[in-house]
Amino acid sequence: MKKPIVLINFKAYENSFGKKAVEMAKVIEGVSKDYSVDVIISVPATEIYRIAQEVSIPVYAEHVDAVDLGARTGAITVEMIKEAGAKGSLLNHSERRIRFDEIDDAVKKLRREGLESVVCVDRYTMVAPVGMIGPDAVLIEPPELIGTGISVSRAKPEVITKGVEEIRKTPGVELIAGAGISTGEDVYTAIKLGASGIGVASAVMKAKEPRKVVEDFVKSALRAIEEKGR
Repeated sequence: MKKPIVLINFKAYENSFGKKAVEMAKVIEGVSKDYSVDVIISVPATEIYRIAQEVSIPVYAEHVDAVDLGARTGAITVEMIKEAGAKGSLLNHSERRIRFDEIDDAVKKLRREGLESVVCVDRYTMVAPVGMIGPDAVLIEPPELIGTGISVSRAKPEVITKGVEEIRKTPGVELIAGAGISTGEDVYTAIKLGASGIGVASAVMKAKEPRKVVEDFVKSALRAIEEKGR
């Protein structure tokens, strides 16, 4: 995954599906192209095909089931999201928890199909255990801060710094910070604390001017990466 990692989760808002979702994806793609940053968007399963046809940025599923093809009514399989155009999947979000063995199976299935995986955890003590499974990234999000506008980088910076210490035990796996991130300064701080990038949802999906928000996030992420490299 190319740094800085910026992942925008569409969730299930009024603008997360249909024409509004495509419009949002195109806005995000515009920022991605302007700054040469691969902004990842995770979208509802029903929208993967539609959006993947319209934009060139990586499209993820918001969730995938760790099951084989067959008599699985209602399942969303790895094969399905790949055929629809997804480049990977978000897993174990606090709003869509799955068992540890299911995380393991899903990551393996995604890897076999050449797709990426980002696994969410709610505490730093889970970073290394999940990292050992071998996802592309672990997204740490204290659930009590999600959607609050109070960022993890401001309210609980130790969650990021301790998560960074834990991710070092699993080389090749990136750490993404999320929960409450709402300003460019939040993004800058998270990356300066050691995260490889950030995950956001409502700050973009509920914004009156989403392009300005995404641009602020991307510019701040690039600034932090540049300063860390000096």
